[in-house]
Amino acid sequence: MRVALLTYSTRPRGGVVHTLALAEALVRANAEVDVWTLGRGGDTTFFRPVAPGVGVRAVPFPEVADEPVGARIVRSIEVLRRAFAADRGAYDVVHAQDCISANAALPCVRTIHHLDTFTTPELAACHERAVVAPTARLCVSEAVADEVRAGWGLDPTVIPNGVDAARFAAGARDLAGRRRWADAHGPYVLALGGIEPRKASLDLLEAFALVRRDRPGLRLVLGGGETLFDYRDYRAAFDARADELDVSPVVLGTLSEDELPSLVAEASALAMVSTKEGFGLAAMEALAAGVPVVARDLPVLREVLAGTVAYGADVPAIATALAGVLDDPPDPGAGRRLAASYTWDAAASAHLDFYDHLLTR
Repeated sequence: MRVALLTYSTRPRGGVVHTLALAEALVRANAEVDVWTLGRGGDTTFFRPVAPGVGVRAVPFPEVADEPVGARIVRSIEVLRRAFAADRGAYDVVHAQDCISANAALPCVRTIHHLDTFTTPELAACHERAVVAPTARLCVSEAVADEVRAGWGLDPTVIPNGVDAARFAAGARDLAGRRRWADAHGPYVLALGGIEPRKASLDLLEAFALVRRDRPGLRLVLGGGETLFDYRDYRAAFDARADELDVSPVVLGTLSEDELPSLVAEASALAMVSTKEGFGLAAMEALAAGVPVVARDLPVLREVLAGTVAYGADVPAIATALAGVLDDPPDPGAGRRLAASYTWDAAASAHLDFYDHLLTR
């Protein structure tokens, strides 16, 4: 079986991590897989090495100075569509992982990782088409599938993510790597994914300021953050509020593949307080490393993470949950077992069954 997986970026966002891990697992299961993406900023491959056997098709996407978000969305779709159209007949299955690549590849299978609300007209239209127009839909959690059923009357198939649990367990054993992070920052609360509205970074900042009152040596560290969208105003508000609260967050930006496991493992806690998530992969990776997690009290995170993490629905509750896991860290065994139960090989097997069903239908 020949499969094309499409994603919108080469940088380490959750959907891109999912795409690469799924591609590699599909190849291990004897599928032929090419991953198509937009090579932004001159990128010719992904943020990490990709396993042999996975084809990488990075379509050049030159930057345009001061390009509005809406225009960038439209151009992204058109550039990827034109490049992919010439080769799409070579694939048995075309499977897009986000709204941009879905719009570029229609008709296709689409994984709806999470749903969002956009005010930019072009992005709102992209989001809507990528839900209603695909020939089939997948979700990585039942909670997101329920949102699709309620909002559009469509019935996606649920195939959970895998988790590279062994990699993050190894990060816990990387004493030299962990020591470098400890020496640089001391004890810290970690958040991954950048400073943006969906990640509720301002809520985390407020909660951290409450927790730090009794822990003056504690730092807030934020890693990742590569995104297509323009969050400069939100970032400016975050920075201004940090100054008012006398908090100096450490903003690491994009991290290398080798750095991330030890950074996660050394954290005193990982905070995932997003207002929207599809699965909670970063939380699972922290659990695999034995790190306590505090999560926003969302149905999807209750579904996936169950009783292995502490929950908070608002800033005071998030602060209370953080203080609780810092003062009395939970036994990491349950979290490690949960993370290890989700494998990419199982996800690939379920995808192949799904593809077979589509092809025979």
